Amino acid sequence: MKLDILAFGAHPDDVELGCGGTIAKEIALGKKVGIVDLTRGELGTRGSVEIRDQEAKNAAEILGVVVRENLNMRDGFFLNDEQHQLQVIKMIRKYQPEIVLCNAIEDRHIDHGKGSALVSDACFLSGLIKVETVLNGEVQKQWRPKLVYHYLQWKNLKPDFVVDISEHNDKRKAAILAYSSQFYDPNSEEPETLIATKNFLDSLSYRAQDLGRLVGVDFAEGFNVERHLAVNSLGDLI
Repeated sequence: MKLDILAFGAHPDDVELGCGGTIAKEIALGKKVGIVDLTRGELGTRGSVEIRDQEAKNAAEILGVVVRENLNMRDGFFLNDEQHQLQVIKMIRKYQPEIVLCNAIEDRHIDHGKGSALVSDACFLSGLIKVETVLNGEVQKQWRPKLVYHYLQWKNLKPDFVVDISEHNDKRKAAILAYSSQFYDPNSEEPETLIATKNFLDSLSYRAQDLGRLVGVDFAEGFNVERHLAVNSLGDLI
């Protein structure tokens, strides 16, 4: 199955939080989108691996992605090394995306920056013919995505561009809140975390509104790029 867009996240819910609205928009435009989670979020304070597995499945159904996989890397301890790069390369070559979305270039959680670098490096290596990978007994062909974009997460990094998600913000929030074990619940008896506060729940709206304010729309998501953006004409920037 060839995909238009493949989104990677270090943990289940990273993709929904960082670019869920953009994914919903692209799917509405007819694009085929998939998600690959690097870990199962087993070090998370709240919930359990089994609960988060089901939440990830529910979120994927809400967004309408055609496939979601988990590479079962060690939460908190995976590395950007050959072993892990080859795992990611197999996914890139399997789905041959034109665009890859991945974690923030730097962030509060150490896995986010690591995941960002891991996927970025794997995108490059995936295009090298002498990097050999085998999946389901078949040698894979090399494939390099045309574009790699990094969504924003905890830190307020300055975006290189933003995507208007105003018509898809409700679906974005629904996909995020599918991870009910992770976010604010006044009746929960689990330990409070930074993302389980009322403030963080409110930020799902006010951060997207602030990014939208930058370009005069209601809601937006921001992205960083690793290389200069190119356009055919100045009108493409409108």
